[in-house]
Amino acid sequence: MPSLRVNFGDLLAPGFRSIFMDKFGEYPAEWPSIFNKLSSQRQYEDDSSISGFGFVPEKEEGVGITYDDPIQGYDKRYTHKTYGLGFRVTKEMWEDDLYNKMNKMPKALGRSMRVTQETDMANVYNRAFNSSYTGGDGKELCATDHPLTGGGTEQNELTNAADFSDTSLEQALIDIQATLDDRSLVLALRPKKLLVAPSGEWNAIRVLRSSQDPDSGNNAINPAKGALPGGIVVNHYLTDTDAWFILCDDHEVNAFIRRATSFDRTNDFDTEDAKFKTTSRWSNGFSDWRGIFGSPGI
Repeated sequence: MPSLRVNFGDLLAPGFRSIFMDKFGEYPAEWPSIFNKLSSQRQYEDDSSISGFGFVPEKEEGVGITYDDPIQGYDKRYTHKTYGLGFRVTKEMWEDDLYNKMNKMPKALGRSMRVTQETDMANVYNRAFNSSYTGGDGKELCATDHPLTGGGTEQNELTNAADFSDTSLEQALIDIQATLDDRSLVLALRPKKLLVAPSGEWNAIRVLRSSQDPDSGNNAINPAKGALPGGIVVNHYLTDTDAWFILCDDHEVNAFIRRATSFDRTNDFDTEDAKFKTTSRWSNGFSDWRGIFGSPGI
C-alpha cells in the first residue's frame, strides 16, 4: 500500500519545528571483523574437510613401512537467502511533503538492511552455545565435546562457564594451545582478538590493557597485556551481555555475499506512485569450530 497524504497529515501542515526520523548516527559495519568475508557466484557453497595423518610409528629394521589413510571430515553447505524491503509513495504525497521526509525514506530502507544484516551475522555467535544450531559434527559452535573423526573429543569452550577475567582468559589461552586436530596432533592456533558485547568492553580493557595485574595490589605485571594482538572487538548486536569469544588468526566462521546490497527506484505508470526497494543476498555459518573459543558467561 502506498503512503498517502491522509496518513501523514503532520508532513503537510506548516508550523512543526522538527519531525524526527533517522536523526541519530549509525555504527559502522561490524560483522566483517568477526567473519571471513567471501564472495559467491553460485546458488550455494559447499565446504568439506579431510584429516591429515596420525603419529608416525617407530619402524623396526627390516620391517615394512606402516601405511595410514586420511579421514573424510564433515560437510557444510551455505545456501544463500534473499532479503528485500520496499516503500511506495504517491506522487501527491511526494509533492506536498513540506518537511522533505519522503525523500529520506530510501535512506531509511538502507538502514533497515544494514541492521538486518548485522543482526543475522551476529546470530552465528548469539547461537554459539545453543544446541539447536549445530555444525557438521552435530555440535554447536562452542562446545566441550566436539567429536574428532579420528576418535576422542575436543573443546572450544571453558569446561566451567565463566565471565571474562584474567583467570578465565588464562584458562582459555591454555585450552586453545592444547587444541588437537582430528588425528590428535597439536594445532598451532594463534589467538588474535576478543569479541564482547558493549557491556563487556570496559572490563575487557582493564584485563587486556592494564600494565599491572588488574586484580592485584602487588604491582605485579599483567601477563594478559599483548596476549591478543588483534585487540578488543565490540559488537552491538550480541544479545548475551556476558558471553565472550576469542578469535584466532585462522578460523572458519564464514559469510558469503552472493549479491551486495542494491537499491532501485521506479515509477508506476498508471498511479504515478514512486516505488523504492532494497535487496541483498547472503549466507553465513561455520564450517569448523577450531579457531573460535568462547564462554557464555555466568
